[in-house]
Amino acid sequence: MTERKPAGVSFETWADKQFRDAEARGEFESLPGFGKPLPGLDAPYDDLWWVKEKLQREQLSYLPPTLALRKEAEDTLAAVAKARSEREVRQLLEDLNEKIRECLRRPAEGPPLRLAPFDVDRAVRDWRAGQDR
Repeated sequence: MTERKPAGVSFETWADKQFRDAEARGEFESLPGFGKPLPGLDAPYDDLWWVKEKLQREQLSYLPPTLALRKEAEDTLAAVAKARSEREVRQLLEDLNEKIRECLRRPAEGPPLRLAPFDVDRAVRDWRAGQDR
């Protein structure tokens, strides 16, 4: 469809002719999904349908920053339980605390964070107690 629209022909008429000609040449028959019903045709309309399809197709997910940080905190606490040294426990929690403080300094994007920086010394004591068992 690289030819230019002739003068005096409406765009709609010209575009319709281009589609009819391409269909007559069979150019649409090799497209994926040809002859199949459109997926999600019966689903309620969603303004962000294309974003959701793109994320699914690319196998990506998106969490608002506050929820992503909550998830990271959960993962970090699990890593603290498996840490091999006090130094590793401190490093994990100090890194997490810096992210939490940074998030608290800015207006929240998404649901409330509902996290405060962790008490590193208390976490180290708890970690030591767990190591003694």
